[in-house]
Formats: sequence, C-alpha cells, structure tokens
Amino acid sequence: MTPELSVVIPTYNRLDTLRHVLPALLRSQLAPERYEVIVADSLSNDGTSEYLAGIAAEHPRVRHLPGPYTGRAMARNAGIEAARGEIVLFTDADIIPSEDLLERHLVHHRPREAVAVIGMELQIGSLAEYERLRARPDLRRPLHPKTRKRLTWLYFLTGNASVRKVDLDRVGRFDVDFTGYGHEDLELGFRLERAGVTIRYEPLAVNYHWHPVPHAEQKEKMRLAGRSTVRFYRKHPTWVVQARLGMTPISLALHGAVSSQPRLLSRLEGSAELHPGIARTIVYQYHYVSGIKDALAGEGGRH
Repeated sequence: MTPELSVVIPTYNRLDTLRHVLPALLRSQLAPERYEVIVADSLSNDGTSEYLAGIAAEHPRVRHLPGPYTGRAMARNAGIEAARGEIVLFTDADIIPSEDLLERHLVHHRPREAVAVIGMELQIGSLAEYERLRARPDLRRPLHPKTRKRLTWLYFLTGNASVRKVDLDRVGRFDVDFTGYGHEDLELGFRLERAGVTIRYEPLAVNYHWHPVPHAEQKEKMRLAGRSTVRFYRKHPTWVVQARLGMTPISLALHGAVSSQPRLLSRLEGSAELHPGIARTIVYQYHYVSGIKDALAGEGGRH
C-alpha cells in the first residue's frame, strides 16, 4: 500500500536526539500503512547508519537515505525525490512530535487544494521540559496565538511543515545554494505563497524542538542568517523581502551607530552574556545585521 504521507528528516550526527524522535514518530496515532519516514543523512559518523538499520529491520517504513549532501536544502530535496506519499511533512532530527501530529497535518490536505500547513513548534531545553509541556498545555508559550488561521512565508519553518509533493515540484523544491544557516525554508515558503499555495496554521499539530543553543553559537547563527538574507534578497529583490527580513536602510544605519560606540557595544555584549532579555535581543540583531553587511561587502557593497 502506498503511504499518504512521507515524513522527511535531514540529519548529520544527531543520533543523541534522533533516538527519541524516531520512536515518537513510530508511536503516531496514524495507521502505520499511511505514512513513511525518510531520514536524509549527510553521511553521519556517529552510529546513525547502524541505528537506522536496526529500526528499519523492525519498521520497514523507516528509510535511510545517506548521501553527500552539502546542506539541509539538498538533504530535504533528496527526501522529496524519494517520497512515495502525496503529502511531504518536514521535521528535524531534534524535534519530538506529538502522537497526533501526522493526523493533524493530513486533515488539512484535501484533494486538489494547494495548501501548506505549519504546526506549533515549542522550544525545550531537556526531556524533563518536554514531558512537562506535554502534560501541561497551559505552560506552553507558542509563537502564534491559537486563534491564528493563516501565516505568511515568513513563518514557513520546516521543523513542522507539510506540503503536497506536486506543489513542491511545481515551485522547484529547496534552493540548494542555501548551504549555510538560515532561510532555505523561508525562501521556499515565499515561492509557494507566490505560486498560490495558502499557508495555514494548525496549533494542534504540536512538536518539541530539543536544541538549546549556547549564547556564542546563537550569535554566530544570527550572523550566518544575515548572510542568507542577502542571498534571499538577490534572488527576490523586493521591498517586502527587505522589510520583513530586516534588511532596511534604518536597520543598517542603526547597526552603524552601535558599531561606532565600542563601549556601548561591549556593555551590551557583557549584559547579554549573563542575562536573557532586551540586551541579548539587541546583540543578536546586531550580529544578524553584521552578517548582512558582510555579505553586501562581499558583493561590492551593493544594496
């Protein structure tokens, strides 16, 4: 029987969390014959291959797809190519799904209707927090209110997103030129929306992103995301992209003002190191715009 839904998971050396993600997917309330799981593995060397071989021996609907992928975009595209389901659901090797996640996505995908579905993704720092938020919905702090029905491409985040394979093929899948951190999913969402795909929000499709990021690593991620913003804009040079991704004359000017005050920047960095809050938000934004400026300088300063 051909599955209706193909779950695509890119991974590289994430066996520590994948050991929790796959069993959770296999506990899905959706009937086993209705879905498959494709793990697009960028040649991990942490035992992922051996682990997946053991899982697949008992659950043939789990498929290991190793390859020399240069990034998450290429890995996901390989998963799309291999998918047998009409619907493709994207998640990650460090995101634990709720047991009804797959059903919550499928209910929105009616025949001949061009929709993408984004679920509720919650950030967790430990398995204990995962268990607590599972049991206590009142403690959850989602990005979007439950009353929201539609989203824009700016929130097309592929830790909890599903789309028809035919629509992914129609717009050209992920852009493999996004090899660094950030925006390969938003850029695909931009093309899907422009092609007439409605992006819906389903707050009952809940999963838990178990990837706490140290402060120094997050600053580097923000810088890389800034570089990806410039790639995005060069591909889609519109004011909407500039404004929504924070690549505006105002943001660039504010960055320059902060850069001209090294003592202020040092104080902000010191405060952000010790405490979350407004100082940390400002520092992350500073490094994000630094990445934008780095990329613009690498292209001769054009903007």
